[in-house]
Formats: sequence, structure tokens, C-alpha cells
Amino acid sequence: MAFCSRRIFGKAEKGAIHVIEPFRHQGSALPTLSFTQRAGLVAAIAALLIVVFMPPLAGLPQAGQMMLGILAFAVILWMTEALDYSVSALVIGALMIALLALSPAPGQDTTDTMMGTRGALPYALSGFSNSAAVLVAAACFIASAMTATQLDKRIALQVLSYVPARANHVAMGAIAVGFLLSFIVPSATARVACLMPIMLGFLTAFGADRRSKFAALVVITAAQTASVWNIGIKTAAAQNMVAIGFIERQFGETITWGEWFIAGAPFSAVLTVMLYFIMTRMLKPEMDHIAGGREAIRQQLDALGPTTLRQWKLLTITVVLLGFWATEGVLHSVDTTSSTIVAVALMLLPRIGVMDWKESQKGFPWGTVLLFAVGIAMGSALLRTEAAPWLARLIVEHLGLANATAFAIFMLLSLFLIVIHLGFASATGLASTMIPIIISVLQAVETPGINPIGMTMLLQFVVSFGFILPVNSPQGMLAYGTDTFDIKDYIRTGLALTVAATVLLVVFALTYWSWMGYMTLPAN
Repeated sequence: MAFCSRRIFGKAEKGAIHVIEPFRHQGSALPTLSFTQRAGLVAAIAALLIVVFMPPLAGLPQAGQMMLGILAFAVILWMTEALDYSVSALVIGALMIALLALSPAPGQDTTDTMMGTRGALPYALSGFSNSAAVLVAAACFIASAMTATQLDKRIALQVLSYVPARANHVAMGAIAVGFLLSFIVPSATARVACLMPIMLGFLTAFGADRRSKFAALVVITAAQTASVWNIGIKTAAAQNMVAIGFIERQFGETITWGEWFIAGAPFSAVLTVMLYFIMTRMLKPEMDHIAGGREAIRQQLDALGPTTLRQWKLLTITVVLLGFWATEGVLHSVDTTSSTIVAVALMLLPRIGVMDWKESQKGFPWGTVLLFAVGIAMGSALLRTEAAPWLARLIVEHLGLANATAFAIFMLLSLFLIVIHLGFASATGLASTMIPIIISVLQAVETPGINPIGMTMLLQFVVSFGFILPVNSPQGMLAYGTDTFDIKDYIRTGLALTVAATVLLVVFALTYWSWMGYMTLPAN
């Protein structure tokens, strides 16, 4: 799941974009589960019980075995979407408290000294005290402010108003808008939710067929651009904060916004160029020149009226905040989380700010924050109970990674993440379950000079490779809900983009990332 938005997507049905506000009353009827969801829930419970009640695993503390059971439960639950993500987070937190309470603390072999709920509770709540979780919550306020003031819509329309009225240039404009919004709207879901109505209105204004290749080109390109720039910009997606949270907890170090950008932005920039050529070649539009295209955008822009004072204030605060993010560790030592909290405080202050507390709470996605914090807590517990290191030793031993080169380890783990992402609709869920294991694998190998922090960051880039299926990301589902393309169009272009991204992984791993020391540490 990408960074939070006040508009969280629901189930997309053909012909409309359905976005729901969390916790809004939807009627008295209880939600019903589909056959797949029921099967997923049963499978998740079965996996949990099998792992928890199997004979003790050699070399693994009882608490670690309990966490492996919870991991299996969470993976199946998130892959099948058997429960709403917010509900699943509550269930996982409750299971952590209940099962760890019945286990000895790690390092204690006697079964008569159980943790109890008092000892288990810190494991379940550790994610809420993580600075990355605070940053996610703060980013929700920024996304809410963008929506409330319509600044994101104004920026998108302003950029598109300068795009020449040619089909390929419109696709280029969608990419440009997605790129710019990635810096100031910390939510891929919010960015795409903002763009979809604009694009649909754009298509309607000059009579383009809703099911044309041109419509598919514009909509899919907008969605994929959000995913591509989730890689290059640290604050563009929640899954990046998951990795940062684990890095900070495990290594006591962090990766600044600027360091992340230097590592990831060149990759995203090259992949963006490849995205443009893939989309314009594989979804070749029926027409070239679009009569009245720029006028249609201008009409939408004029309907917004002149730039308001609130929009100017929000733009000023956001640009200053971006400056603080980019210069962290260079011009000052203010971390990303702290500067973001200050910016949110300014946005809420009377006269200076752009919205009041009540307005900021309209549809605030507390469920997303809950999922993020519990995901961090689960990953931290996997590390603290030795479950992740135990699992990592098995992976290293059975795959022969102990003495493999950094490149071989990186590519094998990358391919694994690409394949397993096909079963996940939440990149945050994928990162929460896999990054702790990846960190443990990188710590378990004996490859001389391997850089576990840098490699974790690079593998986190791969977590954002949800290009193939619409259900692999919220932005993909938002795009599919517009009913402007067949799913086969998304899959075949997504496959081509995934192949291109994998080739880029090889090139960057052998050149730029190696030169920068992200793969291996420079020899003393």
C-alpha cells in the first residue's frame, strides 16, 4: 500500500472509480466474504495453528516459533485479502500479545517463566514508537491538506495545460505530473486518485472513446509513473518508511532523503524513459493530434478559479519542507520525521495554517497508520525473537548464499521479491514481512565487505515493482476502476516494464550502485 491518502480505494468495479473513506458508516449490514476470502482466512488460521503446535524447531526459541506462525498467518491473509487491512492489523497485534504472552522471553529456556501480557505488549506496540510510523501519520496530514485545498489538482492541470495537444505528448504530460507530485504528495494513492478524474474529464472533453488505446495509454501511464517514482523518492511511499524503520532499529543508522534520492532517482529516471517508450509503442493511440485538448484542460483550470491564499501557503510550506528533506545531513541535522512534524504543525495553526483539526480528520486513514505500525512491530518481533535470523540461516544454507557474490545475492533476492509481489496487493505488507528476513539474510552471509544497509535499500526499491497486475497496488486498482482498458493491456505492458526494470537492476548493480558502495563497502 502506498503512502496514505484521505481517499483510500475500495473494491474497484468496472465503469467507476470507487474510493471510500475509512471508518465511515456504510450501512448496518455486516461485510460478507467471497469464497476466495473465506478460503484465505481458513488457510491463514490453519497455517498459524500448524506452525504454533508443531514440535519445537531446533535452534529457534518458542517465541520465535510463535512469530513464524504469525508471519505465515499474515502473509496468507494479505495475499488473499481475506480481511480488510486495518482489521488484519488489529488481529495480528492481538495474536502477538496472546501467543508471545504464553512464551518465555528470548534467551530464557525455562517454560515456567512466561512473558505474560505485560512482557508481550511492548512487542505488539513497538511499531507505534518508531519514528517512521510518526512520519507516515504526518504525511497523511499533508495528503489531506493537498486534497482539502485542491493544490494537487491545480498543479496537475497547470502542467497539463502546457502540453501540446498530441497523443504521445499527453502521455508525457501524465508522466511529468506524476513526477512532480511525487515530491510534494507523499501518497501514490492520493496522486493517482487526483489524476484519474482529470484524465477522464480530459478524455470526455474532446470526445475520445473511453475504451480507446489512447485512454488506456494515458490512464495506465499515470498509474505506473506513481509506482516508478515510489522507488526514487523516499517520502513517496509508505513501504520505503517500513525499510527505514527496520534499518534504524537493526543497525542504529538511517538513510536521509538526499541519500535515498541519489541512489534511487537515477534508476527511476531511466525507467521513466523506458516506461514512455513501452507505453507509446505497446498502446499506440488511434490518433495523433487532439483537437481541443489544451482547451479542455484550460477549462478545468479556469473552473478552479485563481490560486487561493490557502494554496499559496501550502505550496510555500511544502517547498520549504522539501528543501529540509533534501538538505538533511548536508546543511543541517534535522531528520525527515522532525521537519515533517513541524510542517504539519504549521499547516494546522490558526491564520498561518491551511486547515483546522476538524477538516484534517475528514476521512483520515487511521487504518493505514495502524497497518504500518503493526507491520513494523511484527517485523521487529521477528528479529527480536530470532525468528527472522533462523529463517535466514535456512535460506542461506539451502540456496548456497553463504559465500555468493553480492551481485548474485542481490539478483536472487530481487527475483524472489518480484515473483512474490504478484500475490500481494500491499507493498507495505510485502515490506513488513520480507525486509526483516532480507536484513537477516544479508547479516548471515559470509561475503566479504557486503553492505547490508545499502543492499536493504536497493532491495526495498524492488518492493515497489508492482507493475504486472492492477491488484498489486492501490494505484493500479484505481486505474482499473476507470474502465478505460482491458486487464490484458495492463498485464502485457506491466510485464514489459518489469523486464525493463529487471534489466536495469543488473546494469545498475554492476555499475552505478557498485561504484557508490551500496553493494559492498569500500576496502580500507
